[in-house]
Amino acid sequence: MLRILRKAKESTVANQPDPRATLRGGLPDRYLTPDDIAELFDVPLETVYQWRKKRTGPAGFRVGKHVRYDPSAVHRWIAEQMQADISNAA
Repeated sequence: MLRILRKAKESTVANQPDPRATLRGGLPDRYLTPDDIAELFDVPLETVYQWRKKRTGPAGFRVGKHVRYDPSAVHRWIAEQMQADISNAA
């Protein structure tokens, strides 16, 4: 009887999507570092730090002494930059 219940539970769990995949929504499993941002935009690391200082780049936040970027905030910033570029071109 216990085997039957265990198999039924396993088949129910196997048919459900992984809730972590829904939560992530295709975003990386971690926050981005300034190095990641520099690599993403193919700019020097110093440029990323200047963007942060001038508040012109994607919004970052501190974790202790480290700066991190939320991937969804970076995507929003990219969309805003693209929209501004399109608006300026028209």
